Amino acid sequence: MDLAYTDEEEAFRARLREWLAAELPTLPPRPDPLDWPARRAYDCGWQRRLYDAGYGEVHWDASPTRRLIFLEETERAGAPYVGANFVGLLHAGPTVAAEGTPEQRKRWLEPVLRGDEVWCQGFSEPDAGSDLAALRTRAVRDGDAYVVTGSKIWTSHAEVADWCELLVRTDPDAPKHRGITWLAMPMSSPGITVRPLRTLAGSTEFAEMFLDEVRVPVGNRVGDENDGWRVTMVTLSFERGTAFVGEVVACRRVLGELARAARENGTWDDAVIRRRLGRLAAEFAALWRLTQWNVSEAEATGGVPGVGGSVFKLRYSHARQELYDAAAAVLGPDALDLGREWNLDRLSSLSYTIAAGTSQIQRNIVAERILGLPKGR
Repeated sequence: MDLAYTDEEEAFRARLREWLAAELPTLPPRPDPLDWPARRAYDCGWQRRLYDAGYGEVHWDASPTRRLIFLEETERAGAPYVGANFVGLLHAGPTVAAEGTPEQRKRWLEPVLRGDEVWCQGFSEPDAGSDLAALRTRAVRDGDAYVVTGSKIWTSHAEVADWCELLVRTDPDAPKHRGITWLAMPMSSPGITVRPLRTLAGSTEFAEMFLDEVRVPVGNRVGDENDGWRVTMVTLSFERGTAFVGEVVACRRVLGELARAARENGTWDDAVIRRRLGRLAAEFAALWRLTQWNVSEAEATGGVPGVGGSVFKLRYSHARQELYDAAAAVLGPDALDLGREWNLDRLSSLSYTIAAGTSQIQRNIVAERILGLPKGR
């Protein structure tokens, strides 16, 4: 498989670099990372700048390779991350682009690209654990609407969202993977209660959400009724396959900074630390090549990442934790100071083996869909 970039793609990279160099110095100061309403305004303002400059389309109307270049260059330049726009830009939007009707694409995609609307993810439930298909939030058809009752947890960015990508059970008598439907729910609907959850790092980007007979128009269904599990696999393929791409670049940058810090404070003299950092450098280099392979495969098969995304997500989530454990070793006692660089990232890294499907689920996918091993009983 050819992983080289074409001349046209390299020209796109050069234009983007030039634009970033001119635009980034004009940005206002970044808000308090724990203030999500302020972060929403900041993140959406950055997204509007991208849109006005012609870079809004990279998240779904551009080729996967061009999207990869965009994520690589914006991270290397230190540009703002998608932040509050994570769900809309990196998996709800691409899902609507791949599975939605022309009317749905027209209604939902442009506002996300302009930074006008933010989405949250309503997938996980308190009683489902790692088994997403065990969800019990119920949707009953009533004329031209679904009446939804239930609860969700770890609802990413719910407190600042306009829309929710919501999984509901529309046929409780069907096998659990076949009675699920994917809905786009307006967060302004009556009957929705959002309670922010404070993470170990002090942020509230997650929330629990309670739904009490919330009416969602049937026209907001993406895909057919009871076909939501297949649509969800499209969503998760984006979440696992390309949503973390920019973070791999960020981890490689952090690793370089960590090596410099080790040289400055003397921990570089410890052969064990040098070995850890060297192995991590090889790990992230391999993950970057795997990312390129996954993107090339997606480009050849219609733009939706394949099961290779599970291989990437599985290894990346553990490598990220190992990176920040190494940072703690370099910092020594300063690793207990949450005001020091890398320490909050170390806390947040603990969630990566759970987010977007636990490592146990990813191992099952790799075993069954790639290695062809039999399913457990």
